[in-house]
Amino acid sequence: MKKIGFICFGEINTPISKIQEKHDQAINLLTNLDIEILDAGIVIDDAEYNTADNAIEKLINFDMDCIIICIAGWIPTHAVIRVTDHFRHIPVLLWGLCGWKEGEKIITTADQAGTTALRFAFDAMDYRFKFVYNVIGEAEPIEKISTFIDAAYTVKQLRKARIGTMGYRDMLLYGTQFEGNSLRGKFGVEVEPFEMLEIVQNTEKLNDEKIEAGIQYIKNNWVFKQSCDNDVLRKGVMYALAIGKKIEERKYEAVSLIDVDGMKKLLEFPPAMVFMLLEHYYNVLTIPENDIMGSVTQLIMKYITGQVIPYFEYYEFFKESMLVGVPDYIPIAITDGDVTVLPTAFGLLPPSLVNISRPKTGYVTCARLIYKKGRYFMHAYTGTAKKSMPWEEYGWDSPAPQLPGLEIFPDSCTVEEFAQKVSGQHVIIAYGNYLDAIKDLCDLLDIELI
Repeated sequence: MKKIGFICFGEINTPISKIQEKHDQAINLLTNLDIEILDAGIVIDDAEYNTADNAIEKLINFDMDCIIICIAGWIPTHAVIRVTDHFRHIPVLLWGLCGWKEGEKIITTADQAGTTALRFAFDAMDYRFKFVYNVIGEAEPIEKISTFIDAAYTVKQLRKARIGTMGYRDMLLYGTQFEGNSLRGKFGVEVEPFEMLEIVQNTEKLNDEKIEAGIQYIKNNWVFKQSCDNDVLRKGVMYALAIGKKIEERKYEAVSLIDVDGMKKLLEFPPAMVFMLLEHYYNVLTIPENDIMGSVTQLIMKYITGQVIPYFEYYEFFKESMLVGVPDYIPIAITDGDVTVLPTAFGLLPPSLVNISRPKTGYVTCARLIYKKGRYFMHAYTGTAKKSMPWEEYGWDSPAPQLPGLEIFPDSCTVEEFAQKVSGQHVIIAYGNYLDAIKDLCDLLDIELI
C-alpha cells in the first residue's frame, strides 16, 4: 500500500470553516486512490507555529512515500517551510486548490498566490517536488497526483530492492553491464552476483517430492506441441528449485542468469523453462544474459504499474513499426491463451523447451534504463502492440518454432526517431500508458528522459 502524508495550509485570517471545507474536499478526492493517507490536519501561520509543529509531530514517525502539501489559500511561505524542512528527504507534491464562482463573480482564497510563492522556494532549496493546481470549473488533476504518487512509491521501493545475477556479462556484452556504486547510490538497488557452481551444488540437495510435483505442474498446465523427454523436464525443475533456494535466502525481487556462456555452454541446458518456473514458484522478475540494466528497468516498471514485466528483444525495424520478440519465454501474466511449449534445439545446443505462446496485444509503454558517461538516462516511448506476422530466428531445428512476437507501432516518436536513440537490444514493456509516471520518476531521480 502506498503511504501518503497530507497537510492542508491556509492563512490565519481566512475563516477556518472555509479552509476546513476545502481540506475535506481534497481528502475525499484522494480516498478514491489505492493509498493509505495520514492526515496531519490544517496548518495556519500562527506566530508560535503550534499548528505546524502539531503536523510535524503527527507525521514524524510515518513511513511515507511522499507528502502532499495542499494549499487551500494564501499562506506565508515560512509556515510551510517550517513543516517541510523536517521531511525534505521525501518527495513533495505541491497542490494548489482554487476559488469558485458565484454567478459571474470569482471568489478566491488566493490559493495560487500561496503556491507561486512556494514553487520558487522549493526549487531554490532543491526539494524533489511536483507542482499541480486546480482550475475553477475544471476537474481536479487527480491523474497527475496519482502518477506522482506512483513515481514516489517506486523511488522508495527501489531503495529496498535486491537483484540476483548468476554470473556476469554473458557473451561479453557491453550494454548489459552496470556501474555498481552509482547504481546503488542513485537508485538504492543492490545487485548480488552468485556462482553457477552454488546452483549445481544446490541441485544435489533437493527433495524428490518437490521435483516430481514440479514435473506434474508442467504436464498439467503447459501445452506441448510435441512429446518431451521426462529427463528434460526433471532437469528444468531441478535448476529452478536450486535457484529458488538462493532467491528465498537473499529475498531477490528480480533474477538474471548467464545464458549462452553459462547454462547453454557449461550445463548444456537452455534455461527458458527455468525462467518460466522461477516466475511461477517465486514471483520474481526475470531476464536473461545478465542484463542488470534491463532488470532494474523491470523493477521500475513493476513498482509503477503493479504488473509482471516482461523483456523483449528488437528483431526488425519497419517503416512504421518494430518487430519485438523473444527466443525463449514470456511470463504467464502476458500470455494470451495457453502456455505453449515446444521441445527443440538451436544451432549446436542440446534440445530443451522453448516457449511459443502468444503474447497479449494492446497499448504499451516501452522503456530501458541507460548509463553513459557518468549519467543515467531513461529511453521510453509508447505505442500500440499488435499481433506480429509469423516469424522465426534462423538456425533452429526444422520446423523452426514460431516465436512469441509483437509488432509495435510507436506514437510518441517515429521509428526513425526511436532508432537514433535506442540503446540496447532488450526492451522492457508494460501494458498501458505510463510515460507521465516515468517522467515524474526521472524528475525525482534527476535522470534525463529520452
